[in-house]
Amino acid sequence: MKTPTLGIRQDPAREATRFVVLMGVVSLLADATYEGARSILGPYLLALGASATVVGFVAGFGELVGYGLRLVSGRLADRTRRFWDLTVAGYVANLLSVPLLALVGRWEAAALLVVAERAGKAVRTPPRDAMLSYAASRVGAGWAFGLHEALDQVGAVAGPLLVAAVLSAGGSLRWGFAALAFPAALCLVTIAWTRTRFPQPSQLEDSSVPVDFQLRRVLGLYLIGVGLVAAGFADFPLLAYHFARTAVLPTAVVPMLYALAMATDAGAALLLGRWFDRYGTMTLAAGTAVTALFAPLAIFGGPAGAWVGVALWGMGVGLQESVLRAAVARMVAQERRASAFGLFQTVYGVAWFAGSGLMGFLYDVHPRYLVLFAVGAQLSAAVLFGWSAARSPLRPR
Repeated sequence: MKTPTLGIRQDPAREATRFVVLMGVVSLLADATYEGARSILGPYLLALGASATVVGFVAGFGELVGYGLRLVSGRLADRTRRFWDLTVAGYVANLLSVPLLALVGRWEAAALLVVAERAGKAVRTPPRDAMLSYAASRVGAGWAFGLHEALDQVGAVAGPLLVAAVLSAGGSLRWGFAALAFPAALCLVTIAWTRTRFPQPSQLEDSSVPVDFQLRRVLGLYLIGVGLVAAGFADFPLLAYHFARTAVLPTAVVPMLYALAMATDAGAALLLGRWFDRYGTMTLAAGTAVTALFAPLAIFGGPAGAWVGVALWGMGVGLQESVLRAAVARMVAQERRASAFGLFQTVYGVAWFAGSGLMGFLYDVHPRYLVLFAVGAQLSAAVLFGWSAARSPLRPR
């Protein structure tokens, strides 16, 4: 039986929306799986005999692999044009590593599975984002990536809640990992069906949407801005550490702060994505300048400032996960887009890793130095984004 492809009798915009929604559901289920695992990974490694140094190294090395390999997978996707093969292979490694954690008996084996899970995510992310960008040209890049991020965050909340329910019912940590096989299986079924329904997502591309081909001039400025945003964006665990150390808020309230950040992330991704489609890259410059206030409010703003600062932090995550990706989709021609996503994500991940370590050191010296670095990096990025928009603006659709 012949697999249906996009034809003139179908509504291209409607088909593009369906593809974005289906890929959003895939991300929802995938995030439920591995974010659920991350919520109990620390205690599990401890139970297997790992030290704090080992836990920190495994988490940091996993993230480094998870971002560093994206440069390779992006280029491989553009060279081979096997977007689905790489995406599916990445999801399989990404998802199957999680329930297998329930079967290991040593922390070394668990560490290998953690790195394999991150490597799987690295393999599938650039080709997946490239396929999303084809549909995004029909419905608006900002809206498409914003909707994808919002669905993604639903999974990021649902996964830890599923694990919490298992533990509350008296299940062990192993049963928590085992329960995550359910969303993992649903995710693999969904992505298999989506591949059957849309075997050639590149057919969704709207060739009438303009692309800025002056890539080297603009993308260089953009990538520097991306690096500054990532380096100056404090990890939530560091903010939580500050709240506990200073007793500005009860420890029991900290998970509520994180839930607020995730909810703000989802809402901001949708709203800012829409604004990007309407106003172009200046949305990124303005949004980065506003979210730069998260650090002084969270560190020096007292209880009220902590809530507002964390909400702005969540807004910043939504901005980065929607508008940053949408801008790449609008800058780069189809044949090089997966490579561009891989390059962008690698720069972001390495800068995040380096900035996190630096901000931890600066906080130990004095919290004000962390605030100065975070605000300075974010505002510098906002200036670069504004400058790149002025030199080569991405016009609204």
